[in-house]
This record gives sequence, C-alpha cells and structure tokens, in this order.
Amino acid sequence: MTATDALPERLTTEELRLRRGRWSAAQLRALPATVDLETACSVVGMGLWKGRHLVAEGTFPVRVIRHGSRYVVPTAALLRLLDVDKQVA
Repeated sequence: MTATDALPERLTTEELRLRRGRWSAAQLRALPATVDLETACSVVGMGLWKGRHLVAEGTFPVRVIRHGSRYVVPTAALLRLLDVDKQVA
C-alpha cells in the first residue's frame, strides 16, 4: 500500500462524494471492520439518499446493521460484493 492509498481516520462528506465508486482495492482493504452507511454508499458508487432508501426497503446490496439510530455496514461484505479478494492490489 502506498501513501496515496492510505485513508485518513474519517473522510468528509465531500471527499466521499468525490471518491464515489473510485476506491482502490488497497483503500478498501484499509477500511475498519465496519463503516457507516455514507462510506458504504460511496464504496458501491451511490449517493447517501439512495442508500437510505434501499436500507428502508430492505434492498441494500449487502447486510446493514442497525446500531441505535444509525447504520453500520460490515466491510467484509463490501469486499465480497466487489470481489476485492480476487483482485490484485
């Protein structure tokens, strides 16, 4: 992993919007065990509004865990969805 692949502790909403759908395999592997819904939406290339809509319908593409009033998404599920383990760095 190079310095440009490293992620800061928390990306801003604007940074997530700009990165939407443009995550490298190394950046995805650097994510913590779970991510917030906003980050998960950015990873799969959709906006937060659409992600919330899919969660409400029960059709978000991976498992979503409700934690109080917020949602978290297991990073492993995102990696499987995107076949990251099969990709070379």
